[in-house]
Amino acid sequence: MPSPAAKVSMLIRCPPAKCFEAFVSPELLTKFWLSRASGPLEPGKTVTWEFMVPGASAKTYVEELLRDRRIRISWDDGTKVSFVFEPYSDGGTKVEVINEGFPGGAEEAMEAALEATQGFTIVLCELKATLEHGRSLGLVKDKALLIEAKHAAG
Repeated sequence: MPSPAAKVSMLIRCPPAKCFEAFVSPELLTKFWLSRASGPLEPGKTVTWEFMVPGASAKTYVEELLRDRRIRISWDDGTKVSFVFEPYSDGGTKVEVINEGFPGGAEEAMEAALEATQGFTIVLCELKATLEHGRSLGLVKDKALLIEAKHAAG
């Protein structure tokens, strides 16, 4: 049985260059997804991404960076994430995220893929609001609060 993967996509009504830059630039990443990024994404470089859940971070290694087309990264937990930016009609972009390589047994990997699917769906919705309307809806931040409360409850 193949390992499960999280795969989500969203139409963002902005050009591919703007969507691409939102994932590369720390200044933009912190407007919709992260609390901090140690630097911009560059081919062959490793940066630290700090997520909005307190204490959650990942060493992010840039495997591939094709300007305005694709970003492939790997995280220190062994998973890989691809961000694909395809031009769409009327100047928009189809942004697709694929997260794969979840560790553990079948059940554990499936649970991780489902959680990643939910997480990346929220991230893309937040990206859409931020780029199209110029403001965050607080979706990622609110999900981080729920995750933090779940961890605190044990």
